[in-house]
Amino acid sequence: MKTLYLMRHAKSSWSFNDLSDKERPLNDRGRCDAPVMGQALAKRNIRPGLLVSSGAVRALSTAALVAKELEYPSDQIQVVDDIYGADVDGLLHIIQQLPDQAESVLLVGHNNTITDTANALSPSPLNEMPTAAVVCLHFHTDSWAQVHRTNAEFYFFDTPKNNEA
Repeated sequence: MKTLYLMRHAKSSWSFNDLSDKERPLNDRGRCDAPVMGQALAKRNIRPGLLVSSGAVRALSTAALVAKELEYPSDQIQVVDDIYGADVDGLLHIIQQLPDQAESVLLVGHNNTITDTANALSPSPLNEMPTAAVVCLHFHTDSWAQVHRTNAEFYFFDTPKNNEA
């Protein structure tokens, strides 16, 4: 069985007009929400075998903050630049190329592609994923190349609002 955690990056800042979209950092809320979601995943005893992130600053920062809460070494986060700007087919291709040694993968990316990919794979429809939201899907296969809606099982959907104190 393969387990995929799709995460939308945390809230980013629009305050820096001189930065490209790919360089935009997290804002204060994003820097707060990412660790909250990491803690929520840790409470579920989730320890991904592989953490993959877009190379965009806001996604990579989200991945690093979550990794810290999961005690996942930040230097082992795999950056896949093609996640940034990918459409659903592109993201599915990236997922289907993941190494089969990894039983579980946390992938941090961007909307609308994260929500649309979750809906393409999930047997249960999802509304738009808010920033820092995570959806978990199990796949009844031993190969990432075989990941598909037909062998998927929806496991959970979580957001920062669900984890507010």
